Order: sequence, then C-alpha cells, then structure tokens
Amino acid sequence: MSGGLSRLRPQGADLTTGGVRYRIWAPERRQVEVRILPGGGGKVRTMMLTKDAEGYHAATDAAGMAGDRYQYMVDGDGPFPDPASRFQPEGVHGVSEVTDPHAYAWGDAGWRRPQLRDLVIYELHIGTFTPEGSFAAAIKKLPYLCELGIKALQIMPVADFPGTRNWGYDGVSLFAPARCYGRPDELKALVDAAHALGLAVVLDVVYNHLGADGNYLGVYSRFYFNDDVHTPWGAALNFDGQRHAVVREYFLSNAEYWLDEFHFDGLRLDATHAILDKSSPHLLAEIAQAAHARGAFVIAEDERNLAAVITPEGLGMDAVYADDFCHSIQVALGDRSYQDDFTGTAEEMADELQQGWHYRGQLSRHQGKPRGSEAGHLPPEKFLLCISNHDQAGNRAFGERLHQLTTPEAYRAASALLLLVPATPMLFMGQEWGAKAPFLYFTNHHDELGHLVTEGRRREFARFPEFRDPETALTIPDPQSFETFTRSKLDWDERLRSPHRELLVLYRECLRLRAGEPALRPAGREGWEVTNAGAVMLRYCGRDCEWLVMAHLSSAAAAVELPEGRWRILLSTNEPRFGGCESVSFDPADGRVELTRPELIVMQKIK
Repeated sequence: MSGGLSRLRPQGADLTTGGVRYRIWAPERRQVEVRILPGGGGKVRTMMLTKDAEGYHAATDAAGMAGDRYQYMVDGDGPFPDPASRFQPEGVHGVSEVTDPHAYAWGDAGWRRPQLRDLVIYELHIGTFTPEGSFAAAIKKLPYLCELGIKALQIMPVADFPGTRNWGYDGVSLFAPARCYGRPDELKALVDAAHALGLAVVLDVVYNHLGADGNYLGVYSRFYFNDDVHTPWGAALNFDGQRHAVVREYFLSNAEYWLDEFHFDGLRLDATHAILDKSSPHLLAEIAQAAHARGAFVIAEDERNLAAVITPEGLGMDAVYADDFCHSIQVALGDRSYQDDFTGTAEEMADELQQGWHYRGQLSRHQGKPRGSEAGHLPPEKFLLCISNHDQAGNRAFGERLHQLTTPEAYRAASALLLLVPATPMLFMGQEWGAKAPFLYFTNHHDELGHLVTEGRRREFARFPEFRDPETALTIPDPQSFETFTRSKLDWDERLRSPHRELLVLYRECLRLRAGEPALRPAGREGWEVTNAGAVMLRYCGRDCEWLVMAHLSSAAAAVELPEGRWRILLSTNEPRFGGCESVSFDPADGRVELTRPELIVMQKIK
C-alpha cells in the first residue's frame, strides 16, 4: 500500500517522536496559542506557537499524545478548531482531537487496485445507506454488494459538516471524517473490509467550495479566498492569486491524506469546472499526478464535456462524469427536466455511447453557448455513465427516483443498458431493487441558516408552474426536518419482496454477463460499435463469439434488422423472472426483431 504515513503534514497536529507538533498557517496574525486538554485528564495547558517567515505558526508539545484535545487562540480571539484536524469529536465548532494515524492495524497488504475498465461503481451516502447510518454498519452490507457484482464503492463526502445530517457537500473540516458516522479508524475498517472482499473504494471530495457554517479558514488568513473571483458558493478559493501556494498545498495535502492514511483507491472530485485556477500546472493536474504516484485514480465531475479533462496532456483525470447519457435516458423515460437540450431518441443515445457525450461543440440551449469537444478517440472506460445519482434524485422537489417516473418495462431496459455499455457504469444506492425511499435534500444547520436553506429550497422550485402556488410550495419537504433525513434511508427488507426481488435478479444477471465476458468491457475503441437501428444497437466482437445488446426505450413499435448471421436470445428484460410479462417473440430465420414495448435484448451469434 501507499507509503508516506510518517511524513508530517503541512498543517495540523501530528504525532512525532518528540510529542505532538502543532502547525497552522496564519501569515497576517501576530500570535497563535494552542490550548490543550490532555486526553488522560488533567489541567489545560497552553503553548505559544512560533511564527516563521512563511507565516506558519508551530511548536511541539513534548507531553502531547493521541487523545489530546485542543483549540487555537488567534491574536487573543477564539478558541477556534484546527482546519486540518483529523477528528472533531464535538462537531465542527468544537475541540479538535489528536489522533494516531498508525494505530489502525491494516490487513490489506496484498490488495491490488482493479483496472478502471473492470469497475462497476456503486455510489452511496453513509448516513442513509443503512438504518444505523455509520461506517461500521456499512461494512455489514459489503458481502451483498460483492454478490450483486459491484467492483467499487463511491462514498459521498465524509469531511465533517455542521450538524448531524448532510449530503456532505457542506463540509468544512476537510481532514476529519464526520463524527456522526464514526471515528477515523472505523472509516479505515470500512476500506479495509472492502479490500478484503475485492472492492475498491473511491471517496468523493469537494475542493471547489466550503460550507457556509463552520468554515474557519478565514480566521487564520484572508488569503484562503480570492474575493475578486466569485462562484455560485461565494468567493473562490485562492488557487492562483496572492500567496496562493500554501492554499494549493493545503488542498493537495488533503487529497494525499485520504489516499495515504485511509488507503482509498481513488477520489471523485466534485464540480471540477468550478475549481478556478489559471496556474500551470493546474491544481487538478497536480492532484492527478499525486494520485497516480500512489497507484490511485481520479474521477472528475465536470459539466464542460472537455476531452482535455481526461487526457494526460490536459488535466490528467482518469475518468469523468458523462452526464449527457443520463439526461437522454431521463428524457426518454418521461422526465422532461432536460428536454431543452436532449431528445431521448435512440439516435442520440447511440451517439453518446459511441462518442462519449452528445455535446461536442454544439450550442446548448440551456447554457446559451457552445459546449463540449470531440472525445470519440478516447477509451470508453474514461466515461462514467449513470441513469441516476444523488443529484438526479435529490434535486427533485420530492426526491423521486427514476423508476418512480416511468414504467417498469422502460426502467428495466434502461437499467440493463447501463450495465452493458462499453463505458464505466455507476449505480446509485437502492436503484438495483427500485427502492421506494426517496433521496431528499437534507441539512442540519443552526436555526438562522436553516431557515434560509428552507426558504431557498422553496424559491428554487417556484420557477416551475406546479409550485407557484404558495400552499403547494409548502408541501416540499423541509431540508431541516429530521423526517426528511429518515425518509431517505434505504429499506433493506423490501429487496426481498416482489417486484423489487425480480428487478434485483435482472441487475445481478446483467452484471454477471459483464464480469464474465471481457468483450463487454473493451479496453479501447476496437471490438465494438454502436448504431441506431430503430433501437440502440451495441455490437461486441469477442475472441470466441459476437454479442448484440439491443435497447428499445420507447413505447412505440420498432422493427430492427439484425446483422448478417444467425442469432439467439440470451436475455430479455421482459422475461417473467425479471418482473415482465413476456419477452419479444423472435424467429432466428427471419433476421429481424419486432419490438412493441420498452425492452432490452442480449443476443449471441450462433457459429
């Protein structure tokens, strides 16, 4: 596994052979004092930190040990938490805790990260994934994910946030796993247990902004932010302005921290299009380089559709969310949220699967400007596809999941298509059994900010005709309500009942096919093609056989001419075992398939 655990971080409280070294960057501050409450009990002791020429304040507490709790006084004000704390036992506003990164006994010495092309990613939110909502409880579900055919977990952000419930994108203590999910060693145990079962683990991190509550970076220096550059979340983080070097180092060291100390196999970077940096190399390229030096990979969420994000000569990301496919699927299945830019036709989806994304320089009506670049020359594994994720459900007023917006036939066909694409597929927790639980937007801010969040949520949907009536707007679940959070928790018992049980069988069967046939996981542009034949037609050429994946998502009838040869059906999403009534009737001698309802069919060429 990765080395570097003995290396001191640029900032934070780190155990050394001489005690605990405290170090914090506060270049404009005259003095910083650390107040220490010994972990073994006793009186609070204080130490004045010494300031160096770079603006770091540091000192070593010879009596320091793991378990000590501490806070900083800055020019007489405070106390304040450490923005590089490894743990916040009383929340983001409270004391910080010294932890020993070596205390956990890892058992994954023989672990080898899988190739990107072999991944099937499962996005989950720790707080709602299980009834307990903890790292420890998530471990109990790992055997189920293995049996399903998942190859990697993608954990939504765990950097500590205000309150006890949050999606994670309001994180402010970037080095501290959220205490409501468990202690740092419990997160390490989750990663360790996943590796023991052959599962890679990816952590979602947020480097484009910090949450509005509990962000103490400004207490230590104004240079953490660039007031001249604004983002949807306020002033931009200072990655290229005055005295930016330490700010970049802070975030780069955070990426290295999760990979080194927690053995994560990769990082998913939130909204990379909003990480503003005119430097060369770009901060994202530096993060990618640091990850690759450790054998890890980096996935970008980036709305620009730029091939440069995922090329070595560009930003060097290993993969990127390619959301055009997701939006086309949603329009095809009846969700009109993206109809300004997408039609949901078989032609459009075939284009996306072949080229990586649909927008490659065309004018986006939604954005009001051209979007995208050509990317069809890049390996398919670099495009991460989904039919739903936390945003697609959570950004709806009532948190509906995709299967609740369409017919069972269409959802089964779209699901199977996702699982059998040449790109890297990602599932959102519970979609594999059609979970009834919504995924709502939830927070736990203090009353004043919480009220603003609640009102803002209602204003956000007021632009839609169905929510313009004030009484209707009041029916939108309150993000601050505890019930909004608990309603979003998965009900694991329902997967054992019909119709959830049958849908789960479909997911397992498709993932079994994907894992068992290398041709369905192409390493490059050879050996597969996508066409629009009245349905989306994927043709894979394996070493010993050829495969057809034919996806029809429309309720209108379509007649599909098959390629030359004799073909047999291996799987239809409308089979009774998957919850359907009947599959398509097919005469091998006819050479065509008549599709009268949404359906996906997997066929194999007969030699």
